[in-house]
Amino acid sequence: MPRRERRAQLLSSALEVFVAQGYHAAAMDDIAERAGVSKPVLYQHFPGKLELYLALLDRACDEIIANCRAALESTHDNKQRVEATMDAFFGYVAHDAGAFRLVFESDLTSEPAVRDHVDRVTNECASLITEVIREDTGLPEPASRLLAVSLVGIGQVSARYWLTDDGGLSREQAVQLVSGLAWRGIRGYPLTD
Repeated sequence: MPRRERRAQLLSSALEVFVAQGYHAAAMDDIAERAGVSKPVLYQHFPGKLELYLALLDRACDEIIANCRAALESTHDNKQRVEATMDAFFGYVAHDAGAFRLVFESDLTSEPAVRDHVDRVTNECASLITEVIREDTGLPEPASRLLAVSLVGIGQVSARYWLTDDGGLSREQAVQLVSGLAWRGIRGYPLTD
């Protein structure tokens, strides 16, 4: 198998194992077995379990940030931007692979490299949103950033709660409720000319 395909296969198997067992309980043996390879083959691609986990985290973080960017660029209507951004978070946690657990529910957040990756999601998504708020409201950067971090927090926390809640709300209903709440708050900051 070509190196790129083998790496993708190993990452896919590792994701399944890490999501099911968490970082600490997962073993390289389990990942190699799930991938149908020997442990030396796994170590040819990743020098250790942490490096494998960080590679998965990179991929997961990049996806969330790209989804947020695409949502913000999808329209110039701010109400629709809020809804699209909230939908990006809900869509990400609803994905059946469970990669969001690596980012939002990691059992390894005390590891500085993991914490940096997890913080990158909040920081980069908030930076994208900060620019929209700052440009549209004329608020100074620190105020715009605080509002942006708050919106990211609403998206992350409510999406994870929705996934585990047995309230029977569809994704569309949940997105409408949460984006409505966020829009009612953020629209109170007037647009600049």
